[in-house]
Amino acid sequence: MDKRSYDRSESIVIDGKDFHYTPDRKEFLETLTKAYPNKTEFTKEDFDNIGHMPYWVKSARYNFKNNGVFNLTAVVSGYNGGYEPENVVPITAPIPSIQTTQNMPVAAKTETVVNVMEDNVKIIPEKMSNYVPFGHFKDVKNIIKSKIFFPVFVTGLSGNGKTLMIEQVCAQLKRELYRVNITIETDEDDLMGGHTLVNGNIVYREGPVVKAMRKGAVLLLDEVDLGSNKLMCLQSVLEGKGYLIKKTGEWVTPAKGFTILATANTKGQGSEDGKFIGTQIMNEAMLERFAITMQQEYPPVTTERKILSKEMELTGDVDEEFVTKLVDWADIIRKTYYEGAIDDVVTTRRLVHIVNAYKMFGDKLKSITMCISRFDEETRNAVLDLYSKIDAGVDLNAENPVDETESSEYND
Repeated sequence: MDKRSYDRSESIVIDGKDFHYTPDRKEFLETLTKAYPNKTEFTKEDFDNIGHMPYWVKSARYNFKNNGVFNLTAVVSGYNGGYEPENVVPITAPIPSIQTTQNMPVAAKTETVVNVMEDNVKIIPEKMSNYVPFGHFKDVKNIIKSKIFFPVFVTGLSGNGKTLMIEQVCAQLKRELYRVNITIETDEDDLMGGHTLVNGNIVYREGPVVKAMRKGAVLLLDEVDLGSNKLMCLQSVLEGKGYLIKKTGEWVTPAKGFTILATANTKGQGSEDGKFIGTQIMNEAMLERFAITMQQEYPPVTTERKILSKEMELTGDVDEEFVTKLVDWADIIRKTYYEGAIDDVVTTRRLVHIVNAYKMFGDKLKSITMCISRFDEETRNAVLDLYSKIDAGVDLNAENPVDETESSEYND
């Protein structure tokens, strides 16, 4: 058997070679030995309890484990050398260069709950002076104002104001809003909370879902159809029944006023036309827990003109003629898109980008061209040609007049 000795200063000697600590490894080992002062062999669960298992421990090259047990001597050395786990001589004492306390409690008893934001900090969105309500604004406002738990799924094409609508409802009602941007990587720890290392200490950070529940806030799951089945951890929360924090054993009951809204570009059935790559087919049991689904459309042309005019007012004079031409142009493009004759659509968000570009560059055609440059060449040329006709005064809407009926109820 090859002899391996442990240098009690700062290194391990293996086959005559010294292996020294790096700062990040030393910090990890300090945390590990503080949590488990008398252990020299560890399971994955032990590492999970202190927050994580570093790459250099779990990677194949440094994988000194036998039946799921990691030997500390081998882990510290970070060196395999072809030796089998049983040939690794276990150390029988704590690492001398790392201070340990024999009476220190184990990790499960030393963890503390740390909030990302202090309890007295209110996360209320800023109220926009130029915001123009439309669509389901009043419906969402009534739901949130009621303080009744009522999960809502808001779907619609990109750039039509779904997220902004929810933010501005909360701003008007002075309600706290926790917004979580969902991705395929989002998991239970991201949502509910998990262990992490802070200055060498093991802490448990509560996630945005738990925080919103405690404070009776509004929870926004943005782009929820990009998530995986890991979102199923929200089942009991979507029922309004609360959540068991498994890592602390605490049952969290939602405070009055807590509710959930989710936004998505699809209805949870994936993107059949491939427009929204990355969207998932959501679990039917999860979708069923949303009380209602709202279909958000682009605003009527009169509303969209008002949106662009108010945007231009923020920094100067309003070019009403340009605003009118942009909105008419976008409206025709959307009708063509719905008919399947074009692959891209000009969103309300895109129109806002155009008027802001115009304020900076002072060139209308340049601003439009730059803001649609991501379109493929054929589509880009087609929509630019369309704008040129509108700019020249060609009435392309004559045969299909747009219903410009506008309701004032949104300002209630």
